Amino acid sequence: MSKEPKDLLHGTLDVLVLKSLARGPAHGYAVSRWIEDRTRGVLIIEDAALYKALHRLEASGAIGSDWGVSESKRKAKYYQLTRRGRALLRTEADVWHRYAAAVLSVLKAAEA
Repeated sequence: MSKEPKDLLHGTLDVLVLKSLARGPAHGYAVSRWIEDRTRGVLIIEDAALYKALHRLEASGAIGSDWGVSESKRKAKYYQLTRRGRALLRTEADVWHRYAAAVLSVLKAAEA
């Protein structure tokens, strides 16, 4: 039973969104496009999941938002990291680096 990358995404979306916003303020579509581009299309974020993550992060104080105008001249909500969000990103990125290294060490282990 093989899992799709989107199944593995559960639990990682917040840190991916925070990392995307570390580059500067962005609207939701830009966040999802950056993640998709950065992962070469392996991770495609569904709108509902993305906006739940954005709202959850905003409610926690990790990100803030302001209304602006997008490149296509439409009204868009732009999100940006707060000081709390930058600290959370550092912590979560460290956790994920350790987790990924541990999983890779198991997967690369020689068979006995």
